[in-house]
Amino acid sequence: MLADKDRIFTNLYGFQPWNLKAAQARGDWDKTKDLMSRGQDAIIEEVKASGLRGRGGAGFPTGLKWSFMPKEPRADRPSFLVINADESEPGSCKDREIIRHDPHKLIEGALIAGYAMRARAAYIYIRGEFIREAETLFAAVQEAYDAGLLGKNAAKSGYDFDVFVHRGAGAYICGEETAMIESLEGKKGQPRLKPPFPAGAGLYGCPTTVNNVESIAVVPTILRRGASWFSSFGRENNKGTKLFQISGHVERPCVVEEEMGIPFRDLIEKHCGGIRGGWDNLLAVIPGGSSVPLVPAAEIMDAPMDFDGLKALGSGLGTAAAIVMDKSTDVVQAISRISYFYKHESCGQCTPCREGTGWMWRVMERLRTGDADISEIDTLFDVTKQVEGHTICALGDAAAWPIQGLIRHFRPELERRIAENGGALEAAE
Repeated sequence: MLADKDRIFTNLYGFQPWNLKAAQARGDWDKTKDLMSRGQDAIIEEVKASGLRGRGGAGFPTGLKWSFMPKEPRADRPSFLVINADESEPGSCKDREIIRHDPHKLIEGALIAGYAMRARAAYIYIRGEFIREAETLFAAVQEAYDAGLLGKNAAKSGYDFDVFVHRGAGAYICGEETAMIESLEGKKGQPRLKPPFPAGAGLYGCPTTVNNVESIAVVPTILRRGASWFSSFGRENNKGTKLFQISGHVERPCVVEEEMGIPFRDLIEKHCGGIRGGWDNLLAVIPGGSSVPLVPAAEIMDAPMDFDGLKALGSGLGTAAAIVMDKSTDVVQAISRISYFYKHESCGQCTPCREGTGWMWRVMERLRTGDADISEIDTLFDVTKQVEGHTICALGDAAAWPIQGLIRHFRPELERRIAENGGALEAAE
């Protein structure tokens, strides 16, 4: 269990003001110049040693990602840092809390990460619906400029660095890094074919790294307290603290910072007051935002909440947004609704996703009402496999996985509906 002294986000619930003065009292912007004076490569090595993996869902090692950036940026091709604040994953609501209550952690992290990658500027791409959060972020960035912490000679470090805030228009697909870059450039938000990867040719054709809000916001604290402190939490390959978001059928839904690898049962008991109606009433959990497969109650209860622990269950940590479903849930309807979301948000660039997401949703609706044939369950599963892995970005996978999880774990429920509806059809004849 994480002790209060080890929490990075000490104002997660907004009990104190978000502004610069309050942030400095909490330890932000403390001797930032000294952190930067360690040198660019030393900062990258420290982040590598901490074991920090990307907090946006994919879990790619952050320090390694930074090391892909060119060591000698050219004057005509500056490097950029893009920060992904387009938090559009259903169930996920951690980045908005950071931006709303602790924005200076993110801004200081942007300066240090940008400096380490030899970037000229950071672009924070914030989700269109986050209206109040964007206002806070604009004001916090202005505060940092007024205090000399950004711009020319940022934080008196001798390094020039700018931060720009860009508001999106509420498209889920723009959370994908290359679609975000396209949108930043003023184009339609559609993922690019890779390679080239953003580190080679990203924003405006220049070397770019895209990181999640939480990945960047924890960096100053890691440097102040040391990589060994951060890596003392969690399990091998799953290090550090993490913001978990628990919604659904728990007594107290919340966003909480905890140690990676905390057992699901401990997380719910300690912070959410347990499952609504007790543990016997738990049906299933989607552990990482709507794009990962659900896990039935018996398997999730004592599972470690980290990348490898959930991967072993055929699911994933994603953004660590646990959606808890008790036995009152119509699980088929829940997955059908998720599949409608992906149909709606598909950019339509790749045929398997453009055609497949709509087709999968229509079959899901017929399975929901039982107006289908038993053989269609296997057909649907086959189609999810045709979509998965056959698209430019991971939206095809995100649309396929929830349905695969449903068929894998709740096939008897699908068959029961079809059988019951078949009985109703016979009676009607």
